[in-house]
Formats: sequence, structure tokens, C-alpha cells
Amino acid sequence: PSGSCAGHVRYFYPEMFPEGSRERQEAIAIGRRTYEFTEFMVKVLGVRDVGARFPGRAVFHNNCHMQRELRVQEEPVEMLRCVRDLELVEIPRPDLCCGFGGAFSVKEPEISTAMADDKLDAVLATGADLIVSSDLGCLMHQGGRIERRGLPIRTLHIAQLLWEGVQQNGR
Repeated sequence: PSGSCAGHVRYFYPEMFPEGSRERQEAIAIGRRTYEFTEFMVKVLGVRDVGARFPGRAVFHNNCHMQRELRVQEEPVEMLRCVRDLELVEIPRPDLCCGFGGAFSVKEPEISTAMADDKLDAVLATGADLIVSSDLGCLMHQGGRIERRGLPIRTLHIAQLLWEGVQQNGR
């Protein structure tokens, strides 16, 4: 699951049940076994390089919950650095939110749009043609703004990039 979903299952799902209940204990056990994709690949399986090749210039967008709740920051970058022919560039203030935030984008559409546009302007300044993230909500939000603005940028989930990269490399 995404960082937002994994964080919810790990830290907030148990709180839905009474203290000391069997259900709460089961929720805690489920949370201990729930990982964001790159967190699982790197920390559990010890895999950083899947043999992918993906030509392009990319930025990685780390979503808010993945950074702040799960504290997953380096794992996706470590995996992307292993992708052959992928130039990974950093945007200024990579920790800033994309503006999606679930209900936030509906409740505060003007602010949400401005945040997305700020993020996209930073991406454009790097010359990147690809935004990679582990969060489909962020990718959907940024993709919508890319389409509206007619920008020459593609969005991909990191698992998609790795899969396509493995296919391109003939594995």
C-alpha cells in the first residue's frame, strides 16, 4: 500500500478498537506486518536493484504521510538510484506537499491547486520529464494539473517504473 495507507493501518487502525480487546491486538499485529512497497523491498527483502533500465530524467516525490508517519525517505531513492539510464534529480524543498491530501484537495481546491503548481514549477526547473512517487493520490493530483497545463511531464508509480524497467531490460 501507499505510505498513507500503510501509516493508517500501522498507527491508527488499532485505535478503532477498545484498549485490551482481541480486535485491537489483531489490528496491532496487522500493522506490524504492513509496509509501503519500497520499505518492504529494502528493509524486509534487502532488495534495492531489481535489474531495471529506464531511460529518462526523473524526480521522486515523497508523499507527506510516508515521510512523516512511516519515516520512509531513503528506500525509494535507493531503489531508483539502481535503475540503469535513469537520471534522478532533486527538486528544491522535496519535503513539500503536492497539495492533494485526500479531502484537503476538495475542501481547499485553490490552495491545493497552488501547491500542485508550485511543485510542478520546481519539477520543470530541473528539466525532468518524469515524476515518480509511491502515492497514487499524489500522482493523480499532479497528473491532473499536468494535463490541464499541457506540460511535457509523465507520472509513474515507482512499482510501475521498476516493472517497465525490468521489461525493457529483457528480464
